Amino acid sequence: MRIATWNVNSVRLRLDNTLAWLKERQPDIVCLQEIKCQDEQFPREAFEAAGYNVAVHGQKGFNGVAVLSRLPFDEVTTGLPGDDEDVQSRFIEVVVSAPEGAVRVCGIYLPNGNPVGTEKYPYKLGWMARLKDHVAARLTLEEPLVVCGDYNVIPEAEDAANPQAWVNDALFLPQTRAAFRELLNLGLTNALRASTDEAGLYSFWDYQAGAWQRNNGILIDHLLLSPQAADRLKAVGIDKHVRGWEKPSDHVPVWADLAVGV
Repeated sequence: MRIATWNVNSVRLRLDNTLAWLKERQPDIVCLQEIKCQDEQFPREAFEAAGYNVAVHGQKGFNGVAVLSRLPFDEVTTGLPGDDEDVQSRFIEVVVSAPEGAVRVCGIYLPNGNPVGTEKYPYKLGWMARLKDHVAARLTLEEPLVVCGDYNVIPEAEDAANPQAWVNDALFLPQTRAAFRELLNLGLTNALRASTDEAGLYSFWDYQAGAWQRNNGILIDHLLLSPQAADRLKAVGIDKHVRGWEKPSDHVPVWADLAVGV
């Protein structure tokens, strides 16, 4: 089973690119972030024609998450528990059935948190605390679980081409990185870092200042695996070349192959 995550930065603007990548990479499940449309505006028919079931949790103009799956959904849940007043569309969870049993996938678009001196940073940390609580509860099910998406977290210095440029940014502050480590310490495995400790692996390049041309990137899109998923991990990849396509997102897809039948 190939599970992928991609912040598409407006699914309607990147529809052609997304369909082209689906045809090239052939993922079984894809978590999309920043779809930037309401549910009824999501280009569902195009993805269904490509062989995918669609689950959407949209929001007008910004945020929004979705899941595409070759397998039918047994369950779809939207919204991260823990704050009934949080109306931002940043979380979607699905369950699919494989021959070996249920596979649970959470797609997240974690808050950016900038500017740090505003209410946006406490919201980010609070969201991460809620995510930790939710994942801890899900881990008790002892099933393959993948929590993937745009985390807006640079975990380590080697995950940025120029870490000094990020020292005061919400993505790299010590509190942010500590909250990410707390999530990992629940028993999750970072799929990419379980496969390689290579530096220079990035999933985001800003549109400004020639960041892509100079490979001035950061790694903020992650797939975190429960022990039952980590035991089945076979391969991980970053489709960096997609950033060079016409009208690209500023993020590229990251994917992992698990030894789970489809």
